[in-house]
Amino acid sequence: MPLIVTMAAALGLSLVLGFAAARLKLPALVGYLLAGVLIGPFTPGFVADVGLATQLAEIGVMLLMFGVGLHFSIDDLMAVRKIAIPGAMVQMAVATALGTVVALGWGWSMAGALVFGLSLSVASTVVLLRALESRGVLESQNGRIAVGWLVVEDLAMVLVLVLLPALVTLGDAAGASATDLALTLARTLLAVIAFVALMLVVGRRVLPWVLWQISATGSRELFTLCVVAVALGIAYGAYALFGVSVALGAFFAGLVLRESEFSHRAAEESLPFRDAFAVLFFVSVGMLFDPRVLLDRPLQVLAVAAIIMVGKSVAAAALVLALRYPLNTALTVSVSLAQIGEFSFILAALGGSLGVLPPEAKSLIVAGAILSIALNPLLFSLIEPMRRWVVGRSALARRLEARDDPLAELPTSTSRQVLSRQVVLVGHGVVGRAVARSLTERGIPFVVVDQNRERVESLREAGLAAVVGDAGEPSVLVQAHIAEAALLVVAASDSTDVRPMIETAHALNPGLPILVRAANAEEARLLLGAGAQRAVHAQGAVADALVRDVAEAWAARR
Repeated sequence: MPLIVTMAAALGLSLVLGFAAARLKLPALVGYLLAGVLIGPFTPGFVADVGLATQLAEIGVMLLMFGVGLHFSIDDLMAVRKIAIPGAMVQMAVATALGTVVALGWGWSMAGALVFGLSLSVASTVVLLRALESRGVLESQNGRIAVGWLVVEDLAMVLVLVLLPALVTLGDAAGASATDLALTLARTLLAVIAFVALMLVVGRRVLPWVLWQISATGSRELFTLCVVAVALGIAYGAYALFGVSVALGAFFAGLVLRESEFSHRAAEESLPFRDAFAVLFFVSVGMLFDPRVLLDRPLQVLAVAAIIMVGKSVAAAALVLALRYPLNTALTVSVSLAQIGEFSFILAALGGSLGVLPPEAKSLIVAGAILSIALNPLLFSLIEPMRRWVVGRSALARRLEARDDPLAELPTSTSRQVLSRQVVLVGHGVVGRAVARSLTERGIPFVVVDQNRERVESLREAGLAAVVGDAGEPSVLVQAHIAEAALLVVAASDSTDVRPMIETAHALNPGLPILVRAANAEEARLLLGAGAQRAVHAQGAVADALVRDVAEAWAARR
């Protein structure tokens, strides 16, 4: 029973080692990789069926990419596009160049060196999301930038996975010309465009309808079966009919379903399958690792780790600072990228199957992944101590920390009418925009405070008063002229800690009425006790309730 034995050994050992890793405050992913090493062909004892493990890993790839599509948000990406898109492109180019140069120095082919460099250039979305969630900063501005950055990397890697087989096949052909290259790329891109068009035109109408029909039966198992069948069926269909990678097919299956009203349920129902097969994917990656590489090629392992944890991080931090973001943001983004994960393994496996990467490349990539993932939590814990140490010892860092941010203060041309008896509106998301529209319609002056630079830039281009920053900081509320304000409205997301804002606002303007958005009745009670005048938590109608309360409070203040 090779299939049962392989799955039982992989899942059982992953459970034990994943639990041990979690108790040591390491990502469970480290345990899964080590489980693969122990049941792989390069270590003594039981050896799992590598062929079956590889096929199980393919299912893991499909479900992982399906999950990425389900959670992919164009809006989230566009909110941080001015830093995420150029940042990801430049950082990937730098890391790829470093990996390519090092691999060429080891005597590898140009194609193998490029694939190796690309494998080191992309970080793990799974590792990053879990790291940000565990520290409660996923919804912060720094967290959004890091996630948006990785989304751009993921999209770039999807394109690489699509084009690489065609490029390698053409490169192997003797006497291939530039015309042949152009035709091959054109055929590949046309196939991708045809598949994407089919999914966006037909899939986005048919798949939600199918889910609705299945949901109407009231059968939970049929709904779960439908979601998994859609993910795997479309992934295989993309490969069989269009020659597109299963990764791209699964990604677009998730992307199309995300627009359905059943997207959250689809994500929830498919989560156990995705988690289980993702574990098998990481186990199969660990099976590729030959521990002897640590003894035979220690300098190469160190070079790979240095590119991942130093080269990528320095390039990212330098670019973030060049775009005039704070030092804390630069450190957070650089640490977020100081690891590699699932796409690196997918690309390494593809490069190996195409005969581009030498056998030791997989072991070097897995070694770099294990080291970087294991050390990533430690690097996150060092962000603030590192910032204080750098600022305390570097005049340049102090200048970067203290430099004027043109978005952190209102323009001198701001009308005085806006800065007297105004509403200070914290947050310009979905709820904040609804409040802002209501204030505009009623002719009530207001100043927006938001941590998202792109939002603040857009508001200023529209002629509205807005400043960027954390409203819990006195200097930010001073810039919003809180001392002259008639009302403070906190419409930021539920994850925002509002209490520091309340304390700061009352210190600068005693008796100021404060209306806040709360996640639930319990949080509303706590915020009222902290000094808020009203806390809105109406489920499904937060914006409407907050708009009504703002209008009433403004009328009462007048």
